[in-house]
Amino acid sequence: MGARVYAKDELLAALASMGVTDATDVARYGSGHINDTFKVETKRGVRFILQRVNTDIFDPVLLKNNILRVTSFLKSKGVASLEVVGYENPWRLYAFLEGYTSTDVVTEVAQAEQVAAAFAKFQNDLADIPPPRLADIIARFHDTPDRLRQLDEAAAKDVKGRKAKVAAELAFVEKRRAECSRIVDLMKSGDIPERVVHQDTKINNVMLAPDGTNVVIDLDTTMPGSALYDFGDMVRTSSAAAAEDEKDLSKVYSKKEYFEALVKGYLAGAKFLNEAEKANIAFSGRLLTLECGIRFLADYLNGDTYFHTAYDDHNLVRCHTQFKMVESMEAQADEYEAIVRKYC
Repeated sequence: MGARVYAKDELLAALASMGVTDATDVARYGSGHINDTFKVETKRGVRFILQRVNTDIFDPVLLKNNILRVTSFLKSKGVASLEVVGYENPWRLYAFLEGYTSTDVVTEVAQAEQVAAAFAKFQNDLADIPPPRLADIIARFHDTPDRLRQLDEAAAKDVKGRKAKVAAELAFVEKRRAECSRIVDLMKSGDIPERVVHQDTKINNVMLAPDGTNVVIDLDTTMPGSALYDFGDMVRTSSAAAAEDEKDLSKVYSKKEYFEALVKGYLAGAKFLNEAEKANIAFSGRLLTLECGIRFLADYLNGDTYFHTAYDDHNLVRCHTQFKMVESMEAQADEYEAIVRKYC
């Protein structure tokens, strides 16, 4: 699914509806797969981030309510966060985070520790958000058994005639099917509690300032879930030696020293974890990486209807990197478990 093209008048009208009438430039910005994001320059020199919410994926009313609740609650606690300037569905406007930077791939061990600490703090900061419960923006978002169901349906329908091409990938998933329900089952039993979590903990969702301040962004999937979903997705993205769509799989593996930095940074701040959560920290990295590969594979079979793609096999390439990462984590499983024990 390619990115939508917007007429300049449409973008200017959206800005005007939120009080910005002096825009001099509106340009695509960032590397997100879901929403359409633009950087806005103005005559006054003030900059903004304009986003159009993908209403094919999100319920815009529920999402707006969650975003405003989360950002206003963090602001009330004095926590650095996104500042919502305007919100007229499906458009929203944020203040540009001047002086902050982000990166798509972790390139230093210190970055991995920093991003893990940032998301541990984010979970802590939202632990006491008052009722009512935040809405489930995407139902069963990290319910891996449900992601398997969606993959099975996509394979059965085979709407683009791609199933024959991915026999090896489907077999890879089948071999690991039995372990996919572990975290969901532990939540159902009450052994792992529900918490407010981010659910998309890539390093490019942490904006960093030179003084060490950080702001967690891309709050669309901030909703109830397991803390392990956040940590597992950090392992998937921040221990990766290569980009999510690297075609040369010889470059794709999980870096042990980065995994250790993630564990160190996260456990230093996530004092709320219970024993069942701690026991599944290393496993969560493998599970969330497998789940993401399953999602890319299902979207590929469905004809690329969810993630933005730049070429025909883009989702399949992404699937391959995730599965190669799973293999790398499996090969290092004993070492990863020992690292968790060290910091627990």
